[in-house]
Amino acid sequence: MQLISPTDSMFLLVESREHPMHVGGLQLFEPPEGISGSEFLRDMHERMIEHTEFQPTFRKHPGTLLGGITNLMWAEDDEVDLDYHLRRSALPAPGRVRELLELTSRLHGTLLDRHRPLWEAHLIEGLSDGRFAVYVKFHHALIDGVSALKLTQRALSADPADTEVKVPWDLPYKPRPKPPEASLLQKLGRTAGSVAGLAPSTLGLARAALLEQQLQLPYGAPKTMFNVPIGGARRVAAQSWPLERIRNVKAGAGVTVNDAVLAMCAGALRAYLLEQNALPDTPLIAMVPVSLRTEEEADTGGNMTGILLCNLATDIVDPAKRLDAISTSMRNNKKVFSQLPRTQALALSATMLAPLGLGAVPGFVSNTPPPFNIVISNVPGNRDPLFWNGARLAGNYPFSIALDGQAVNITLANNADNLDFGLVAARGSVPHMQRLLGHLEDSLKELERAVGA
Repeated sequence: MQLISPTDSMFLLVESREHPMHVGGLQLFEPPEGISGSEFLRDMHERMIEHTEFQPTFRKHPGTLLGGITNLMWAEDDEVDLDYHLRRSALPAPGRVRELLELTSRLHGTLLDRHRPLWEAHLIEGLSDGRFAVYVKFHHALIDGVSALKLTQRALSADPADTEVKVPWDLPYKPRPKPPEASLLQKLGRTAGSVAGLAPSTLGLARAALLEQQLQLPYGAPKTMFNVPIGGARRVAAQSWPLERIRNVKAGAGVTVNDAVLAMCAGALRAYLLEQNALPDTPLIAMVPVSLRTEEEADTGGNMTGILLCNLATDIVDPAKRLDAISTSMRNNKKVFSQLPRTQALALSATMLAPLGLGAVPGFVSNTPPPFNIVISNVPGNRDPLFWNGARLAGNYPFSIALDGQAVNITLANNADNLDFGLVAARGSVPHMQRLLGHLEDSLKELERAVGA
């Protein structure tokens, strides 16, 4: 059995019925001309189940050690029950996108079975406009969102005439280099020693950065309606925006695309909280994940994610000044991280992420200030249009994790000429969450006017 890394193990340890710890994605397809979505999907299902070879990522689930110790080692199934993991669903009438998102909300709120490999794929038909959808989810201990997106995209093709049916579970796999064989106790000792060795230098850097006011650290965020204990039900929302509009804001203000996206989200969050009479006087703080993988590591499992905290400047009325404050915050945080070796960047990120693990402690979320208010993640997607046996990928919406104290998550990915936004919220904690989509559009229009885009 393979040792589970401390970072990956954390996602297993903190999971509960109220806190599913998987990442998901909803892909929306337009079938080839003259073929209905239901007919196309039925044929695709028949061809997919012929793929019965599974790479290691799709065979893993938590194993037990010494008769009962869990969450330390991965077990790999020799046989995978594909009928369980690959499922077909049909939407009820009238088959609108609303029904699709309602089904996706329910699927995203259910736990993965830890006695089986930690993934599911759902083929969804019944949209009234002839399109169909695929929803896939992976446990975050198994793979992070960036790798999950890249893996599912590799099953697609840039050629609309390509009729080869590829599936993520049997694509060529690049395993991590294996260290020399050692006993389990030696492996555990090395892991603990590495973490302990990194702590002094990492904490020293954090203190220095704080004194220089360059690095935004946890617990500087105000308490908001998003930072409360949550239940297990989820609601998702999704929408696409032309990437050209965000790039025009970038060019007009002299910032990065990610700065413009964060400002778009900040304006939407400000408007939503004003609508709910819940906007705090001090600015919201966003946790912004940054991938630390090299190109060669794109297909490996596990998690290699750095964490930046960004001041969203939601206390500033003027959208141009808000964008400038966000850009300054991101630039200062990136400067600190750029000076670190990757191992130290990961360790510092784990320090910033650690407060989320304390959310399981009774009363912690209710009685302490939040480490940050919301997670906003921009995941690299595909630059060119992609196809699946001739069906065009029209939307590629990533959905992440909501937690106690973090009731809303915004994740987005570029899909050819669009940016596709996937929003996840705790169903009982964020009323009328879908209104955030309208506020995102309004916020983008405000930025366009402010910078002359």
